[in-house]
Amino acid sequence: MGGTVTSVSSNAAYSFTKPTRDSITLLAGLGVEDDVHAGVTVKHRSRMAQDPTRPNLRQVHLMHEELFGEVLAEGFSVEPGQLGENVTTSGIDLLGLPVGTLLRIGEEALLEVTGLRNPCLQIDTFQSGLLKQVVGRDAMGNVVRKAGIMSVVRAGGVIRAGDRIEAELPPEPHRPLDRV
Repeated sequence: MGGTVTSVSSNAAYSFTKPTRDSITLLAGLGVEDDVHAGVTVKHRSRMAQDPTRPNLRQVHLMHEELFGEVLAEGFSVEPGQLGENVTTSGIDLLGLPVGTLLRIGEEALLEVTGLRNPCLQIDTFQSGLLKQVVGRDAMGNVVRKAGIMSVVRAGGVIRAGDRIEAELPPEPHRPLDRV
């Protein structure tokens, strides 16, 4: 099971969007070099307010490019990096991966999937009504989050658009993704 990196983004300052880059460097145990969310402990403002000593399970945010087509059909225009992701992908079902999946990207980088991004109200500040497109409920009333997945860096390396992504599933039984 695999896919492709279509874009990479990072931002050294707190901002909802992240500018696209030619490449990003992943640092083992930390995240994206020079990205505001890199670190051993939580760096997202809401998480830091709760407990700044908790481990950072949100070092690298990946989002599937296919989501952009879905929201475009509903009248929303989104480009890579605009929803705060570090890595935009295509051809891989990120939301269907279990916790603990290893993602080999490019020649050296290795990520471990930790969970789903929990979309926040900033998405509606970016484009009014967009939040309802990336989080909702299924027919059974369960919350469905579509704004990408979070991961930690197990092995560093440079990644860029065009790099291949290979997924290695963890041993069964698989745990479905939940918000982190």
